[in-house]
Amino acid sequence: MTGIDGVSRRAQITLGAGVAAAVGLVLTSVFAQPLQSLTGVFDVSYFQSALRLTVPIAFAALGGIFAEKSGVINIGLEGLLIIAAFTGVAVTSVVGSGDASQSTVWIGFAAAVVASVLLSLVFAVICIEYKADQIIAGLAVWLVALGFAPFASNVIWGNVNSPSVPTLDVWFGITPTVWMLLIAVPVCWHVLYNTNFGYWVRASGENPKALDTVGVDVRKVRYSSVLISGFLSGIGGAGLALGQVGQFIGGGTTMVSGRGWIAITAYLFGNYNPLGAFGASFLFAALNALQVRLQQIGLAIPSAVIEMIPYITVIIVLALVGRTRVPDAAGEHYDTGEDQR
Repeated sequence: MTGIDGVSRRAQITLGAGVAAAVGLVLTSVFAQPLQSLTGVFDVSYFQSALRLTVPIAFAALGGIFAEKSGVINIGLEGLLIIAAFTGVAVTSVVGSGDASQSTVWIGFAAAVVASVLLSLVFAVICIEYKADQIIAGLAVWLVALGFAPFASNVIWGNVNSPSVPTLDVWFGITPTVWMLLIAVPVCWHVLYNTNFGYWVRASGENPKALDTVGVDVRKVRYSSVLISGFLSGIGGAGLALGQVGQFIGGGTTMVSGRGWIAITAYLFGNYNPLGAFGASFLFAALNALQVRLQQIGLAIPSAVIEMIPYITVIIVLALVGRTRVPDAAGEHYDTGEDQR
């Protein structure tokens, strides 16, 4: 029996076991400290922190699912998160002008989502109308956002890091964006698997000609899906800036710090299922929260160890379980009425 690219299942298991053993050795060397120090780590506040950290990853992952399920590979999720985070803080700061009211923060939040949607629209036009390479276009979205946001921050505040702005008030001990996420995950699952639009999205990514044959405009479906990815990623970026940090940090890879790339890993790990993507996002966020908590109690965990876990996890899953099934027409251009085969 063969698996990925003709490699035998035994070879897959051997590879996966080897990777798992290597990771185990690294983690053992890191965590080999008195277990009594871990008392009280996994409390309610830890899980609340993990959920907050899940927000930008999971929302971007949900957005990536819609885009790729429709046949458009959007690896620019990191850029969408960056532009949303910057816009949310910038609009809140400029509109507020010292006003710390929640209405000002929500205006900034809405502006962040709009900015992300507009950038995703540009990406959609480039990929769908002009048939640009989707991977290159996605990288361009990321690089443009990575350059523009710190530059604009310097123009507005004279520094790549913004001043602090108010954040969203918590509802029943949880930030509003966490509540949004807990609602969005089942809603996205229902839309994808129990509605006509969800069927069109999946068909657009699997067999666009068949969808075209029954009279559904593939272009409109793909445009809609990419805009949905921008909308969801905008919530994630705004949730990071206005639901957690209360500031835009533009140094290095910015405050987003790879969350968009981890989101891609999460939906691949979850095999393009919103529920699975949420579970993977929560796992990665929980590991990050654990790193912070252990540092607070004196157990220093190198951040590089935590950051590599999402990617190593995917390697293990691919080796031991099997390949993630990518939509057949993902990355392929399609013109209505034309046979692309």
